[in-house]
Formats: sequence, structure tokens, C-alpha cells
Amino acid sequence: MKVFIVGGTGFLGYYSTLEFLKRGHEVDTMALPDIPLGEWFPKDKVNVSYGNVFEKSHEELVEIFKGYDALVYAVGPDDRYIPNAPAYEFFYERLVNACGRVIMGARDAGVKRAAICNSYFAYFDRKMPELKLAENHPYIKCRIEQAEHCISIGNDKMDIMIMELPYIFGTMPEREPLWKEVFVKRIQKMNKRIYFFKGGTVMMSVERVAESIVGAIEQGKGGKRYPCGDECVSWDTWLKWIMQAMKVKKKIITMPTFLGTLFGAYMRRKDKKEGKEGGLNHKKLFKDIQCRELWYDPTETCEELGVSRGGLKESVIKTIERCIS
Repeated sequence: MKVFIVGGTGFLGYYSTLEFLKRGHEVDTMALPDIPLGEWFPKDKVNVSYGNVFEKSHEELVEIFKGYDALVYAVGPDDRYIPNAPAYEFFYERLVNACGRVIMGARDAGVKRAAICNSYFAYFDRKMPELKLAENHPYIKCRIEQAEHCISIGNDKMDIMIMELPYIFGTMPEREPLWKEVFVKRIQKMNKRIYFFKGGTVMMSVERVAESIVGAIEQGKGGKRYPCGDECVSWDTWLKWIMQAMKVKKKIITMPTFLGTLFGAYMRRKDKKEGKEGGLNHKKLFKDIQCRELWYDPTETCEELGVSRGGLKESVIKTIERCIS
């Protein structure tokens, strides 16, 4: 197949590019010129054009996507980004409107299949409606609306596969892992103890994400949402992996949920004073998400899409080592 990756020089797009090439597909991409592409990037096999796909008109998008069989949408802010308020408007424009315009252009260009990188929070909203995740967290609401909007655009003309992605680990040249700012620096500031919460979540390495995306393009079912993952990991185990990477030993102190709620309320007030708002409501974050075992069995997705398992711990350690190097 001939595949166009929106965001092919980004973290997920880069590894997807490598996996597509490994399986004998043709790959092109359009990217912002934000990093130099050295010998690590397969420029001899991938046509990289520079530009902002979101600034293109519908007619320009149709022209860009003509001749391609499939498209991967691997861009957009995740829940760790704190925009100016209101958060819903920010995420709606970038996750729903922007993605929808790209998918519409691809559909009208004759592209028949697309995989869209989404969030596993949408899965938990479906499975645990009593938590009202979409109601409480604008980021989650927009991820759900992104999937619904794009599937409706594809309709019977284009197969849309939604990749519901969990915690992802891995590294790539020229890009610093986002984990450094949002987590690793905080751990480094703690002396002999690490204060964290009970619970855990689904995790996977970026290589497994790439296999999931390529598998969806090759054999996924249109309109289906795929909860992706490799392992369900407790925060306690995750923190031990992180300390192994840091070559330190600290005692893990598990804090009660109500302390997280108090801290989240403080963070929300601080953001509000600065004119910002998180896509995840910090006041409700710990009770709704952080202090729960947000787990599911990814086996069905892995088997359907041909995704291998393993290597998560090594990927976490590699990521943390990159953050502290």
C-alpha cells in the first residue's frame, strides 16, 4: 500500500514509518521543519514535504492525498498539555475540527483507509459511564467526539480505525521524552521517599504502538475502536522500574486519594489564576483516574491486529535514562 502519515517525523509517526517500510509499504509524510532529519531517518525511502497540513484548504488537502491508499493521523496534543482556558475549545479545534478536515480531504481524494491515534480514556468512558469522564474532563470529551466525527466522515467511503492508546514509552533522535517535564523532574526532587498513589494503568512501548497502527491499516475493521496495550502495570511496579533506570533506591509512600484531590484542587486554582485550564480536571483527576486500576486486557486487539508483546520494562528504563542523560 501507499501510505501518507500526518506527523511522520513525530514520535508515533516515526516508528509507524519504520514499521510500514519494514513490511514493504510505501510511505510519504508532511511535517513541520522543527527538527533536523539526520541519518537516523530513512529519507532515501520516504518523501518528506514540509508544511502545516492544518493550514491547507480542502482543495489543497485533496490534491496532497491523491494516489494514496491509506492515511495515518499521528498528531495532536495529549492530556499532558495545559492550554489557555477554555480547554474544551482548544482541544476541540485541534482534535476534532483539525482531524476532521484532514480526514475529509483524504476521503475526497480517494483514500480508503485511515488509522487515527486517539486515547484509551475513551474506552474507560464507555466501560465506566458512572464516572462521567467525558462530562468531567474536556480532553476526554474531545477524544470521544474526534472518533465519532471522523467515523461519520468516513461513512461508507473510507474505513476509519480508532487507536485508543495508553501510556507509551520509548525514545527517538532529536526529541526529548515528554515524561521528563511532567514526571521525571518531580521524582528527582524527592529525597529518600517517593510519594505516589495506589492504582495503575495499561502501558506499551512505542514499537508496539507502531505495530498496532500498521496492523489496523492492513487488516482493521472500519468504524472499530481498538483499545491498545501490552501490560497492565501498578504504579508501585512502574516506580521501581523508574528507580532502576535512575540507579537510586527510595521508599515508595502510598498516599490516600483525598490528598490527591486536595493537591488537584490547588493545581486547578493555580492554572485558573494563570488563565490556563487542563484537559483533565485536576480537581477530579485523582478520584476519577489516577488512583484507580485503569486496566483492560489488550489481547483481543493484539491478536486481531497482529501485535507482538513484551519489552515494556526495557522501554520504560530506556525512556527514563534518556530523560536524565
